[in-house]
Amino acid sequence: MKITPLDEGIYHVDQQKHYQLASHDDILPDQHMLRLSVRPFLVRTDAEVILLDTGLEANVDNGYLIESLLAQHGINAKEVTKVLLSHLHNDHVGGLGYFQNGIFKTHFNNADIYLQQRELTFALGQQNNPSYNISLLQQLSRLPNLKLLTVDSGNITPNITYQVVGGHTPYMQVFWLHDSNRIVFYGADDLPKKNYLYHHIAYKTDYDGRKAMQLRRQWEQQAKAEQWQVLLYHDTEEPFIQF
Repeated sequence: MKITPLDEGIYHVDQQKHYQLASHDDILPDQHMLRLSVRPFLVRTDAEVILLDTGLEANVDNGYLIESLLAQHGINAKEVTKVLLSHLHNDHVGGLGYFQNGIFKTHFNNADIYLQQRELTFALGQQNNPSYNISLLQQLSRLPNLKLLTVDSGNITPNITYQVVGGHTPYMQVFWLHDSNRIVFYGADDLPKKNYLYHHIAYKTDYDGRKAMQLRRQWEQQAKAEQWQVLLYHDTEEPFIQF
């Protein structure tokens, strides 16, 4: 199993969820803004090409950011076999596709896209919440390759386990990927940065910050006991922690 971070950049994010690309040394222009990276993960095994979340919808020269990042690592978006979605905030699902003349086109026609049914139902009801792109989510719900998960935990393959944990959103799910040598954990926005393990805080940006805080404590103990590699979606310095 080979895991590659797809770094989309460092952003300043305001309270209306506008993302402004920043340089590594930029100072936050407003104390109420957040500073974070956006970093989907590419996972390659002998049989699969997997994406953990898809990043922001962003254009680059003659194309789209997610396709460009994949191409830098020798992958065409059509080769992706599975997309695993933790939750439906714009910065995690925007890279699923784009609108052309009012028609939604996904980059990942050949992939099974895994998502929690309850997360989708909740997100579609967030009409006035700037964290969600309702038009995109409506199109996502109609994709023929969408695989809706309906139970709290299970296996997507023998080597990929998911669990609905909540915290950042009501029905966010996290993933464990196993091979013969290691356990890789993706906690999405319940554990998006390394410093979340050092400061036991219930963050106001979470739907249930106290639950997310409790989950981090639990995961840290498990990670140390089982020597997990933890993937960090929003950390501006490091994509991984190895316990």
